[in-house]
Amino acid sequence: MSTQVHATLSEDQVEQISEDLDEPDWLLETRKAALAALEDLEMPEVIQTPGRKWTNLDALDYETLVDPLDYAQEKDRIDAEGVDVLSWSDALDEHGDLIEDHFGSVVDPQRDYLTALSTALFSAGTVVYVPEGVDAEDVKIRTTMNSQSLFNYTLVVAEESASVTILERQTTGDDVDGDRYYSGVVEAVTGENAYVQYGTLQNLSEESYNYQVKRGHADTYGTINWIEGNIGSRLTKSSVETRLLGDSSESQIVGAFFGHDDQHFDIAARVWHEAEHTVADLVTRGVLDDAARSVYEGVQDVGREAWDTSSYQRENTLMLSDESEADASPKLIINNHDTEASHSATVGQVDAEDMFYMTSRGVNPERAKNMLVEGFFVPVLEEVEVDELREDLDDLIYERLRQ
Repeated sequence: MSTQVHATLSEDQVEQISEDLDEPDWLLETRKAALAALEDLEMPEVIQTPGRKWTNLDALDYETLVDPLDYAQEKDRIDAEGVDVLSWSDALDEHGDLIEDHFGSVVDPQRDYLTALSTALFSAGTVVYVPEGVDAEDVKIRTTMNSQSLFNYTLVVAEESASVTILERQTTGDDVDGDRYYSGVVEAVTGENAYVQYGTLQNLSEESYNYQVKRGHADTYGTINWIEGNIGSRLTKSSVETRLLGDSSESQIVGAFFGHDDQHFDIAARVWHEAEHTVADLVTRGVLDDAARSVYEGVQDVGREAWDTSSYQRENTLMLSDESEADASPKLIINNHDTEASHSATVGQVDAEDMFYMTSRGVNPERAKNMLVEGFFVPVLEEVEVDELREDLDDLIYERLRQ
């Protein structure tokens, strides 16, 4: 491994973070174990297409980017009736046993180098606890990074027959100039017949490097839906994943990204069908302008015991310039014949006939292109059930088109 950021980290720093957050011994030991594992762990797997490795995470200068004891931030949490939306310290006080049961149960703390780094150093934590039978909407988490690096962790636990919709926003403040590093890990656990919808709108500064993992486990009749909008950052490496562990569980993963200048998006959506009568739908649309690049990988994995599976995937990328680059790698892994599944991906330029039609009717070329882009995003925006997230994402797309 070319990057040796762990050589500049120490147990003293990890102990200081844990002490600041008033954590129990078991969690400190988990952090220390993740720190010790860094020396032997590899970077996250990146998406590769024949003849090309699209994202080089080893090339980042983590030693310069990561300042473990500087984690200045603004964190706004808005709860809903019957739901606990708590800071990390408060959650440990009120739900310590719950956290011990579920922390690291969905995302392996030593899954790879960057996840272990986040486990050792996370300082921005939120727990969303939805008790049995509670039905809640409008839970909001707003994170503003005011430091050079920030490691964020979110745990969502929805008990039996509970329901919650969560909207997370990620931005950067103006207090720090230059390159930044943001890391976010989300674990979601749904009980029987529970419903979790988690939407994220990432609009970090374009000097930021962004690594995120969101992963959920769905129990019998449980549903986990993810919505992810990526507008900001210089480089984003994101993976959104669901394991359908219970019969009749479901998941939808909706993604949208819009890159310009030299932005780079490495986006993965993955679902594992591991029980009977499970349903998944993966929908992603992206637009690239200037010299922006993207690579997308979608995986639908149908297990041997996943009888009567329904799994669908579609990804489309629209390129607005000759310098932009995109690739897509949709994959089906089917180990049970009782499956209805499909996958598709397209990458292409703005349709010349559409442009000709519009310009020949008096629409100037720039306005015509913008209208086509807005129309291109409509199918994915229609899948976003959270009104506020859909409207905010639409506004950011509008702003980007007019830059």
